Amino acid sequence: MQAKKRYFILLSAGSCLALLFYFGGLQFRASRSRGRREEYNGRNGLHHPSPDHFWPRFPDALRPFVPWEQLENEDSSAHISHRQKRDANSSIYKGKKCRMESCFDFALCKKNGFKVYVYPQQKGEKIAESYRNILAAIEGSRFYTSDPSQACLFVLSLDTLDRDQLSPQYVHNLRSKVQSLHLWNSGRNHLIFNLYSGTWPDYTEDVGFDIGQAMLAKASISTENFRPNFDVSLPLFSKDHPRTGGERGFLKFNTIPPLRKYMLVFKGKRYLTGIGSDTRNALYHVHNGEDVVLLTTCKHGKDWQKHKDSRCDRDNTEYEKYDYREMLHNATFCLVPRGRRLGSFRFLEALQAACVPVMLSNGWELPFSEVINWNQAAVIGDERLLLQIPSTIRSIHQDKILALRQQTQFLWEAYFSSVEKIVLTTLEIIQDRIFKHISRNSLIWNKHPGGLFVLPQYSSYLGDFPYYYANLGLKPPSKFTAVIHAVTPLVSQSQPVLKLLVAAAKSQYCAQIIVLWNCDKPLPAKHRWPATAVPVIVIEGESKVMSSRFLPYDNIVTDAVLSLDEDTVLSTTEVDFAFTVWQSFPERIVGYPARSHFWDNSKERWGYTSKWTNDYSMVLTGAAIYHKYYHYLYTHYLPASLKSMVDQLANCEDILMNFLVSAVTKLPPIKVTQKKQYKETMMGQTSRASRWADPDHFAQRQSCMNTFASWFGYMPLIHSQMRLDPVLFKDQVSILRKKYRDIERL
Repeated sequence: MQAKKRYFILLSAGSCLALLFYFGGLQFRASRSRGRREEYNGRNGLHHPSPDHFWPRFPDALRPFVPWEQLENEDSSAHISHRQKRDANSSIYKGKKCRMESCFDFALCKKNGFKVYVYPQQKGEKIAESYRNILAAIEGSRFYTSDPSQACLFVLSLDTLDRDQLSPQYVHNLRSKVQSLHLWNSGRNHLIFNLYSGTWPDYTEDVGFDIGQAMLAKASISTENFRPNFDVSLPLFSKDHPRTGGERGFLKFNTIPPLRKYMLVFKGKRYLTGIGSDTRNALYHVHNGEDVVLLTTCKHGKDWQKHKDSRCDRDNTEYEKYDYREMLHNATFCLVPRGRRLGSFRFLEALQAACVPVMLSNGWELPFSEVINWNQAAVIGDERLLLQIPSTIRSIHQDKILALRQQTQFLWEAYFSSVEKIVLTTLEIIQDRIFKHISRNSLIWNKHPGGLFVLPQYSSYLGDFPYYYANLGLKPPSKFTAVIHAVTPLVSQSQPVLKLLVAAAKSQYCAQIIVLWNCDKPLPAKHRWPATAVPVIVIEGESKVMSSRFLPYDNIVTDAVLSLDEDTVLSTTEVDFAFTVWQSFPERIVGYPARSHFWDNSKERWGYTSKWTNDYSMVLTGAAIYHKYYHYLYTHYLPASLKSMVDQLANCEDILMNFLVSAVTKLPPIKVTQKKQYKETMMGQTSRASRWADPDHFAQRQSCMNTFASWFGYMPLIHSQMRLDPVLFKDQVSILRKKYRDIERL
């Protein structure tokens, strides 16, 4: 027992000595370290009072604001590996912490708004067709400026789209070329477009030069390298992607139920080894050859036979049996697995075909993810759960499938059908970041007509636009403003313009009348205008040009505008009926005189006709009602070249307005009760100023049609055979039962 006590005492004493030496050594090293710091501070003239009291020391003291580059090169460099140090010097990691607040100069955008400058092309520099299309889209937009002193954003003329060193489109020595630009300024306020980066075998996201503080508009960008609210994720598009316009989506009508021949399809390359091979190599496990058809081929590349595996021949045979376009048109879901890079051409192909994309590309930042809610148009899968994909999509209800398919068509036509739309969407997203107080919300971006046609400078309230009354639970406006375009002098009290003014003023829905005086003669005296129950405002047209009739005048206080030519003949009853129809279709043009377009095969151009047929595609603004927002859109969205053409010809402004509204709504205008005397009245005018008496009038309108279609990149006008008449119109019943009885007496 005594021996055990002695052992216990010795063990305790030894433990105490060990602890004493341990803490004593720590204190000795700490005091020696403090001594060295005090000696260093003394040599450098820095004197700190000796701490008589031991205040707590916090490991992470607050640091003042410093540039991100300085932060990256400070103490943290001592705690990273050599590989991380090498990556830190790579262009994809420099400026990784950049955000709009730290790497963008907002002051450049305050004076002139959001203007974009494109560097002049340097002699001898090759530019791929895709990048030419991007630059052309910018230069043709309302954001473009040729003066760098007015610019808010700068875009390189050096081709940065393809940074794969094995590509023939690769531009060498880009690092030095970019650094030599006198406006580069470390990339601040610059935007760099890129579709391909890295090369075999790892396909990194390195663009091959130091982008500094520039923003990246990049395809196949990973969530890891994507800088939120700074970079923009682009879709991967081919060199054949149209510059403007683009084809419409394949969904022509809604089929109920929305199921097609195939439930899930894919047809594409299979990579036997390397990055991107895992998912595509496993697709055969899901393929059943019936409603799930997933086809791959390893028959690509020069030496594919050297590396082919036991499945290659069988896969190649199966691959050749199916036509890809036939599969797209007859599939409900389309698989979009990653390739060598995260993005894939299959993504846009599926959107256009109304085939719901099933994404299998872990870590891919989806295109325009900042503004587009992809859960409304796609199924986001996981590469690791490939075998669960069939059961997952089979569980989606038919109502949801129909909604997904409809949203794919909206997104395709709004943002992806052309290079121009992709570029403009990119610029609009950046503009929203700069001017946050008027930025578009998620509803605008994800609902028809989309963010490109809803200009936030017009209003920040959705109720001021003609597209969101139902979403906000609002009724369309109950009053309109009549705008009469006057071009002939007022010489008689029996002129049609005065009769028209009185008829419009008697309408129960009329709030005011504006006479736009575009005549060369001085304004008539106030007493020359008839007395009415509503205010009559006479304003002189700006520069006396045709486009001035569509300026967004502050005098127009109502959302609805009744646009009238001075020689239009309308009764009060007709005005009332047209307005009640417009209240049901506030986003469209509703009116009386209709015209149509057609394709002339012999001349291979668009034609214009005023013949009375069973269909129409335009309602002329000489007697039409529409939302006043289209005045703002006409003035600020359309290019100056088209408006100048209209002004020089003093013609075609009504055609251009129809082009614009149909391009926005993707719908035809609405014609109300046939009124044949409108045409007869127009042709019967004897005034020298009457446009209808001009023999060149019709030929000019033919030319306008083709010029407008060229700018839009497609023909936006849509034919319709619908005409809306009052209830009981022409029915053999008592006239007392009819609300708009006067229309039948015309």
